[in-house]
Amino acid sequence: MGEMIEMGTGSSAVHSYVSRPEGEIRGGVIVIHEAWGLVGQIRSVADRFAEQGYLAVAPDLLGENGITDDVATELGEQLFNPDPEQRHAAQPKLRALMSPFRSPDFSAQASARVSSCFEYLESSPSVHGQIGVVGFCMGGTFALSLAVQEPRLKACVSFYGRADYSVAELAAIRCPVLAFYGDQDTDLVETLPDLGAAMTEAGIDFTADVYPGTGHAFFNDTNRFAYDSDAADDAWARTLEFLAQSLSQDR
Repeated sequence: MGEMIEMGTGSSAVHSYVSRPEGEIRGGVIVIHEAWGLVGQIRSVADRFAEQGYLAVAPDLLGENGITDDVATELGEQLFNPDPEQRHAAQPKLRALMSPFRSPDFSAQASARVSSCFEYLESSPSVHGQIGVVGFCMGGTFALSLAVQEPRLKACVSFYGRADYSVAELAAIRCPVLAFYGDQDTDLVETLPDLGAAMTEAGIDFTADVYPGTGHAFFNDTNRFAYDSDAADDAWARTLEFLAQSLSQDR
């Protein structure tokens, strides 16, 4: 259904998967991947958004790491495996995969690449400036970053992303924010009350849903240990409802 297109120039250039709806375009959605990169699961999410009428763009923020779908699936399952020996064995592989994140320039470059995708959608007449972002894990963090940096953004959905911002920084957000977490993802859930308080103080329309009995990456249906179909289905329905409301304004 989709095709790869290069967006942006220079250091902000990024190869992105673009999935187009068959009929009328309801808006644009940037889909930001997990730490595994632009694997098939994320491309399928972009296709699902296109099936709902959205022009979907999924940037490859980790194209340089060369990870394949098979490697991502194997490592992801190891990290969530109930067997502690399997989880331990995955750690050296994970550290090698995460090495690009340690570069001080990575975050700035990734943010610039996401902005290139935003500008691509903004320049598409059929989108009418109705643009949202949906990100997962690392992508959820960059989705929130785009909301802070881009006042033209109309909607932000973060699946288990981090938001280490001050109240003053959060106050720059001009769109509603919807966030999803699993209650077993303790590092994020423990900081959620502080994030919610900061969002309220900043005057942001922020909604956070925490699904009981689930953990990190519960939406990823290629990970048999992390995936929770009930939570994923509900979060998908909530996301579509949220986007339909947020991207239908000011046309």
